[in-house]
Amino acid sequence: MAFSSRFLDEVRNRVGLAEVVGRRVRLIKKGREYHGLCPFHNEKTPSFTVNEDKGFYHCFGCGEHGSVFDFVMKTNNMSFPESVEQLANEVGLEIPVETPEERQRQMRAKNLFEVVEAATAHYEKLLYMPEGKDALNYLFNRGVNEESIKQFRIGFSANSSSLKRALVREGISDQLMTEAGLLIQPDDPSRTPYDRFRGRVMFPITDRRGRVIAFGGRILGNGEPKYLNSPETPLFHKGDSLYALSQAVEAARDTKTILVTEGYTDVIALHQAGFKHAVAPLGTALTENQIQILWKVVPEPILCFDGDNAGQKAALRAAERAMPLLKPGKSLRFIALPDGEDPDSLIKTKGIKAIEETLGEAVHLFEVIWRFNTFGCRLETPEDRAGLENRLKEAAAIIKDKTVQRYYLNSFKSRLWDEFGKNRSMNNVSGGRGNWRNQQTSFVQMTEKSGQGAHIDTIWIQQAILIATLINHPLLFDRIGERLGSLEFKAPDLDKLRQEVLKTLALSPRLEKQVLRDHLEVTGFAVLLNGLLSRQVINHAKFARPDENIDVVQKGWEQTFRLYRRNQLLEEIQTVEKELSENPTTETFELLKALKQTAMQKEDAEIYLSNFSSAKSA
Repeated sequence: MAFSSRFLDEVRNRVGLAEVVGRRVRLIKKGREYHGLCPFHNEKTPSFTVNEDKGFYHCFGCGEHGSVFDFVMKTNNMSFPESVEQLANEVGLEIPVETPEERQRQMRAKNLFEVVEAATAHYEKLLYMPEGKDALNYLFNRGVNEESIKQFRIGFSANSSSLKRALVREGISDQLMTEAGLLIQPDDPSRTPYDRFRGRVMFPITDRRGRVIAFGGRILGNGEPKYLNSPETPLFHKGDSLYALSQAVEAARDTKTILVTEGYTDVIALHQAGFKHAVAPLGTALTENQIQILWKVVPEPILCFDGDNAGQKAALRAAERAMPLLKPGKSLRFIALPDGEDPDSLIKTKGIKAIEETLGEAVHLFEVIWRFNTFGCRLETPEDRAGLENRLKEAAAIIKDKTVQRYYLNSFKSRLWDEFGKNRSMNNVSGGRGNWRNQQTSFVQMTEKSGQGAHIDTIWIQQAILIATLINHPLLFDRIGERLGSLEFKAPDLDKLRQEVLKTLALSPRLEKQVLRDHLEVTGFAVLLNGLLSRQVINHAKFARPDENIDVVQKGWEQTFRLYRRNQLLEEIQTVEKELSENPTTETFELLKALKQTAMQKEDAEIYLSNFSSAKSA
């Protein structure tokens, strides 16, 4: 089976050579290349290199050399068509059906590169002729210098069909020029084709190899559309291309990031200011294919959008398109420019430092999704917050990679605890039916009491046990974390510790207990932690000890949890009974009746009460 060069280029653009080789070889990045032990011969000193930019691997020991297709062929014992099909399937590309027409298109595509190159040279020449004077002045007025004009091969299209006349003299047919997107064929077949681009500053669009494949034209003066791109052609697919990618790749590799902005002049202004890792989509929102192409260059591109409403909408669309595609180590960051500014204007008015400061404020994709779901929303009631939690779960659910999806869900949970846990606990401290009876003694103060007459607050001890158990056995987080997060801890010191434990384990569910303890100590909980894990708490719940069997630990935690919930209920009953004695009403009586009925259903707690008392006396 034969494949078109365009299709093979598309597969290469979407498949990362280093990623494919990295499945068989442990690669280490050194400069712009990756190095490792050659998979084709035995060696102890690495002589195998992978050059992602140039698209080949090479071994200086045995001489093996080739493309991503060669590597798959040799390591999987496949034919060339099989290797192409496997890689195409991995990136979701449909294998084209070979037909005589397809073979003819392949031959014509070779000619189209020559046609588009001839058009580029013509536009470049016109820019410095009398008819291009206004276009050249426009560029200079925008701050584009001579070096950039040459680097980006900027040109001018006359307000006539001068391109057609020039290319006909070179023996290029109207049909080829039309197929390359340079001419427009009128609906009336009796009329001859004419130049598509007229009276415009011309910005050539190149592929990854630097070959011109299309143009973007900016009109001089008034007129619509302001920017006009080439149509879809055998060479050019708008959603698969990025302006200035070939010029930006080297700097992007060096800086380990790539800056995506909105327009041609923004890209050029950034390159002139030293940010040579800037690219732009072509007048549309960033597509899924463009995101994949960016990830082939760097793991976390930065998307830079104008500060107006249109820019913010573009950022959100890019975030939503990226979510299903996320993979371990592959994400996006975002920066929003000041309102009314674009990179070009910001550099002119405030200088390079303003861009550097803005880049330093880039936020992660996670933060963009959080802000979108919380902006302008009322989050005062449990129902409001439950709605937010559902929206966040739905946002994470579209992530196809299950590992990344799980981390997003855990991070959303952690953020919810951070945002609302503190306010909830402080509100409870202030009073209400769950009155703490003015006994919010810190653990350190409580454990310093001595003698049999010292008062021990049972509910506080239960809270301490629930937290201590998880600290000693962090592997229980998946089973008990959500319920521990739903409790109302009225002592501020315990509540802060609870929040920190839950947040840390939400981000790293498999964290070892010693690592967790070290983290808690350096985050300000050292004194509280030492007291919490002392014998004075653990003696009340021997199941919480770090060396206990995990099944015994979970059973003990579950019993303590049920008892704690029951004690909370009994405390509420006492409060309602007092209210009823002071102000007897039907509503208060019915509430008391319902609370007592609920308490009667928790018979298993009575069994544990005796165990709890026995443990205290042991």
